[in-house]
Amino acid sequence: MTATQSTSDAQTMILHHYENSPYAEKIRLMFGLTGSSWGSLISPAWPPRPNVDPLSGGYRRIPIAQLGADIFCDSSLIARELAHRAGQPALDPANVSGAARELMHRAEGAGFFSAITAVPPLKLLGTMLGSFGPRGAYRFVKDRSGLLKGGSARPPSAENARTVMRELFSSADQLLAEQAWLGGEQASVADFALYHPLWLHLQCGGRLPDDATHLKAWYDKVSAIGHGTRIDITQADAFAAARDADPRPLPGNASRDDERTGREVRVAPEDYGLVPVSGRLVALTPNRIVLARETEQFGTLHVHFPVEGYSTTPD
Repeated sequence: MTATQSTSDAQTMILHHYENSPYAEKIRLMFGLTGSSWGSLISPAWPPRPNVDPLSGGYRRIPIAQLGADIFCDSSLIARELAHRAGQPALDPANVSGAARELMHRAEGAGFFSAITAVPPLKLLGTMLGSFGPRGAYRFVKDRSGLLKGGSARPPSAENARTVMRELFSSADQLLAEQAWLGGEQASVADFALYHPLWLHLQCGGRLPDDATHLKAWYDKVSAIGHGTRIDITQADAFAAARDADPRPLPGNASRDDERTGREVRVAPEDYGLVPVSGRLVALTPNRIVLARETEQFGTLHVHFPVEGYSTTPD
C-alpha cells in the first residue's frame, strides 16, 4: 500500500532507498511482515545523495533508516531496530541459528556478489539500459566498479558465480522441503536475507531452476508479504524530522572503559563502500557503534552502525 503524506514524526521510520536496491527490498519486506507504516524517500542510485548525505555524514551504502535525529546504517542494524520496535525477535540477525544462519551468511556474502555476475552479459546489459538508460547505466557501472576498491569483498568470476548460485538454490530448496520458512514455522530475517540476492538475480534477467519447486513456492510467498503502508515523503519532511527531534537516549549496555569513547573517530565498512563517517564516539556496545555529529542544519545527530564488519579509527 502506498500513500502520499507529509511527516516529520520522530516515531515514523523513514527509509532512504531506491526502488532497485536489493538491500532496500529486504527492509521493505520486513515492513510488510510487521505491518509497519513508514516514510519512503527515494535516493539516487549513486552518490551524491542530497536527501541523506547531510544526515548520515556521507555513508556510502543504501538503504539508510531514520528515526528523527537517529540515523541507522546497514540493513542488519535496521533489521535489529525493526525487530525491537515490532516485538518480533526473529527479525534480529543475532537470533538466527543453525542451517538458517549458515544460509543467511552465504546469501549475503558470496550469493549477493554472484547474483549479478551469474547473469548472461547481454541480459544484464538490457536490464541496466532499461532501468537507467544509456548514460545512467554507464554511471551505475562506473560507480559500482569503484565500490569494491580497498575492501575485503572480491567479486567472483562468471563461472564461479554460477556455481555459487546453483549451490545456494539447491541448499535452500532442500531446507524448504522440510519446513515452511528457513528458520522453521515463522518468517525470520534469514528469509529476507536469502530473498534479496535472488530478487536481484531475477531483476537482472536470471531465473530460478525449474526443479527447485520448494524454493519457487517460498519465493512467491515472500513476495506476497508486501511492503506494509508506504508513505511517500519529501526531503524537507526528512530534514524536519531530524531538526525537530533530539537523539534518543544512548544504549544502557554501552562500554564505559573503551578509551575511544568521547573522542573523534571515523567509522567505515570493511568489505566494500569504504567511505568513512566522522563524529564523536558516544556509545559502543557489543553490537552497535554510535557517533554524535554536530551540524548547523539539524543540531546533534546520532549515527548508528553495527560493530560486525565495521572499523573504528581515530579521526
